[in-house]
Amino acid sequence: MSEVKTVSGRGIPVVGNDIDTDRIIPARFLRCVTFDGLGAEVFADDRTQAKGQHPFDLPTYQGATILVVNNNFGCGSSREHAPQAIAKWGIQAIVGESFAEIFFGNCVAMGIPCVTATPEAVKQLQDAITATPNLPVTINLEALTVQYGDVAMPVVIGEGVRQMMISGTWDACGQLVAQAEAVKATASRLPYVAWSKAS
Repeated sequence: MSEVKTVSGRGIPVVGNDIDTDRIIPARFLRCVTFDGLGAEVFADDRTQAKGQHPFDLPTYQGATILVVNNNFGCGSSREHAPQAIAKWGIQAIVGESFAEIFFGNCVAMGIPCVTATPEAVKQLQDAITATPNLPVTINLEALTVQYGDVAMPVVIGEGVRQMMISGTWDACGQLVAQAEAVKATASRLPYVAWSKAS
């Protein structure tokens, strides 16, 4: 199981409220069989309209791992492809004012912490990253802070989710593998599992 206690790296700001999942990954990319390759198409239409000036296209932000967004990020349809596309591009954590509930849940299921802060604090972080794109940023889920420069910005995440992240129990597959013997023991006591072996 994978514990997520801190995420460190460079930040990338995407400014704007109500950025929905269709903007994050347009519907035409949902026909894929796997999520591989979605990273190249994240924010595809926004990037086309920005003509190379979208943060995800700018050379200064390539390799960034922490996305900084505003209010109601990930609203719209419930497509899991949205957080998958962000992750495939290289994002490991998101700081924002607020997140749409299903988007947030999909991120948790992938081990991507989404922490919130006040609009003023988020803007200050976005401005700091814009001014200094190589600024180191660290999200600490144990201390509930985002550290950048000499600033320790307080952030919020639900306590249940926080505990899942820092203990590694967010990883449903990892939990199953870790408890493989208990799963086999339970399965051996279930009559309908035994029936399938008899046929």
